[in-house]
Amino acid sequence: MSGAGGITTARRDTAAGDIPVDTPRLPAREAAESELSKPMYHENDPNFLQRALNQFWDWVAGVFDAAAGAAPGGPAGLAVLVVIVIGLAAALWWRLGTPQRSSRSADALFDSDGPRSAAQHRAAAETHAAALRWTEAVQERMRAIVRSLEERALLDPRPGRTADEAAAEAGRALPEHAARLRAAARSFDDVTYGGRTADQPTYLSLQTLDLELDKAKPLLPGTSRGATG
Repeated sequence: MSGAGGITTARRDTAAGDIPVDTPRLPAREAAESELSKPMYHENDPNFLQRALNQFWDWVAGVFDAAAGAAPGGPAGLAVLVVIVIGLAAALWWRLGTPQRSSRSADALFDSDGPRSAAQHRAAAETHAAALRWTEAVQERMRAIVRSLEERALLDPRPGRTADEAAAEAGRALPEHAARLRAAARSFDDVTYGGRTADQPTYLSLQTLDLELDKAKPLLPGTSRGATG
């Protein structure tokens, strides 16, 4: 009896203290997550910006590590390649100059220093021509042409108008000079946006056109070309 009672007592003691009570996994995980979500555990955590920066620099480091592994000579070879690329970029910059703007600003034709008269643009053009600065002389002479047409009310003063637009609009009022106006606008664009250098014949062509336009009679609306004279 005592033996049987001892066994029964041992089993009861074992069931009561020795065998761990299994807690279901899902409630335990939820309890742990709830506990760890408390602010006291995250006071020193990096903010969103810091985490994003850390991830970015980790990505950059990974890229350089991969490049170093693929480059001949390892990190030293990668450094040599970087120096070569920088040298090529500097050579291209020196050869081609500052990249031209791909889009024209509101002051594509005229400077932003304030409006000037046609006479002022002509005077500036002559000053540049006297100093053999043909590129600047061509630019100022084209501005003088357009400003003169605005002063004669053949063009409406409009900020942001390009040389091509001015030539197209003026060509409708002065059809006999339309082709030369387009050519003058192309010359302006070539030296202003295309990186080309003007020469004396180009400037003299614009100068002659300016003088002729100053005396030309516009084609009035409803008037045919044959009626002009």
